[in-house]
This record gives sequence, structure tokens and C-alpha cells, in this order.
Amino acid sequence: MQSSWGGIEVSDAHVHFFSHGFFSALAAQLTARSPGVPATAESIAALLGWQAAPREPEELASTWAKELDRQGVQHAALIASVPGDESSVAAAVRSHPDRFYGYFMVDPTAPGAIGRVRAALAGGYLHCICLFPAMHRYSVQDERIRSVLEAAAERPGVGIFVHCGVLTVGVRGKLGLPSPFDMRFSNPIDLHAVALAFPQLRFIIPHFGAGYFREALMLCDLCPNVHLDTSSSNSWIRYQTEPIDLAGVFRRALDVAGPERLLFGSDSSFFPRGWHKAIFEVQVQALQQLGISGADARRIFGSNLRRILAKVG
Repeated sequence: MQSSWGGIEVSDAHVHFFSHGFFSALAAQLTARSPGVPATAESIAALLGWQAAPREPEELASTWAKELDRQGVQHAALIASVPGDESSVAAAVRSHPDRFYGYFMVDPTAPGAIGRVRAALAGGYLHCICLFPAMHRYSVQDERIRSVLEAAAERPGVGIFVHCGVLTVGVRGKLGLPSPFDMRFSNPIDLHAVALAFPQLRFIIPHFGAGYFREALMLCDLCPNVHLDTSSSNSWIRYQTEPIDLAGVFRRALDVAGPERLLFGSDSSFFPRGWHKAIFEVQVQALQQLGISGADARRIFGSNLRRILAKVG
């Protein structure tokens, strides 16, 4: 992709893979709340005004590949956005192994979670485990998390994505589904002892900590294996007590974490919108405002993601 730095290879560290399984999971939840009006994956998509996902994840993967071709994006991390949908992302990565990285969501407190994690990683097409402590209401220091991290540590290159800060799931609000999240479990500081205990793992905090920016920077300063993803609109900036814009966010993140630990992400998700190019353009503008070098731009927008997930075993 062309920029003022010349050609840069873009690798997006944050793309939600809204598969047929994802829509089916939402349909099951909606049906449970209103049994008299059974929902389907297709009816959920229609309610949202989104394009329905094909039943075969490989078909959706091809749609994403064509969209990334159109936008000039070389690689993307696809996130299974409900627990239990890891097979969809694994199938997508298997069909385009040179194009996609696979992320999957796990609730470590659910029965059989560690078995599911081991089985998912054994397939060889999933590269990162996603933890949502506030969503599933547990502390990242819970002993059940250790088993998940130990399983990841057995396979070099597996990343650990930990959502911190403000968590809203717009699709749930649109469908009238409750979101009984608990922000007590969303502080990046809780990850400090965990990241120190597993120095061989690469931890990724999305959205610059989503409102816990100061805490995320403290964590990065203390733990060299913690990375920040830059994804979404970063609307959490409005919570900051001191005025700051996105360029200021990048400046502070670069000062503390350096360009080697920032991963560009768009937070793209549904069709027909496709890849969220506007997010990319805003972040390019912010980094150009800071005058960063082409080498650092290439790290943030591409090579960092490829480097930290390069040796999945």
C-alpha cells in the first residue's frame, strides 16, 4: 500500500471473523430470550442490516481475501468472536495459510476449556488465544488461566490477546441482548504478575487499553513481552482527564513501548462495509503528524505482527 513513507506492507492485527457460527450463536441467545420467535443466523444478519455469512467458513475467508486484495492489505488476523467458533477461523486460515492468522476466544472458566485450547492449538492454524476477563467475569490472575497459558507456552509463537478497559459489543445492544460484563476485571495492571511469570509469551492489549491507557503504558514499561494493538476508533480518548488526541496517544505509546511493540489494527468485522479503511487512514495521519520514519511505520503497520506470530509450533 502506498503512503508518504513509500510502499508499506499492511498486516491488520484485529479483524473479527463473523462466521455463520457467530450468527448462529447470537440466534440461539435471542431465541432463548424469546422462544416464540425462533431466530436464525440469516434472520440475525437481516435484523442488523449486514450481509449474511455463508455456511462454509472457507467461502467467507475467500470474501475477506478478495476484500483485502481490493484494499491493498497483505495479511489479517481473523478473530473468532464467540467461544466455540475456533473451527471456523481455523478453516479460514487453512484455506489461505499465507494470508491469515487465526485468533480464537476462550472462556477459561467454562467446563472443558483447557481441552478445547489444546485441541485448537494442535491443529496448527490458530496463532493467538483471546481472553475477555470482563465479559466472562474472571480475574486474569485466576489459577484456571495458568493452565491456558501453560498450554500456549508449549507452542512457541502463540500469542495471548487480553481485552482490557471499556468493553461494549454493539451487535448485542442492537439485538436487545444483555451484556452483563464486569469492569472490575478489566485493568491491565492485573496482567503484570502474569506477564512476568510467562516471559516467553507475547501478550497483546487491544485498543491501547481502551481507557486504561496509563495503566497499559505502565504494564508495557514493566513487561517487555506486552504489546499494544491500535485498533478501532479509540473513542476511549474522551475519558482521559488531560486533553489528548490520537497523535498524542501514539507519541506516548512510542515513548514507552517503542515502535516494535505497536500492532496496527482496524477492528473490521462485517460486510458490506468490509475492511475499515478509514481507521487505517486516521492512524497513518496521526503517525505522519509525529514524523515517524518509514522503517517504524513498516513495523507498526506490518512486520511486528508477522514477527511475533512467525514461529507457531
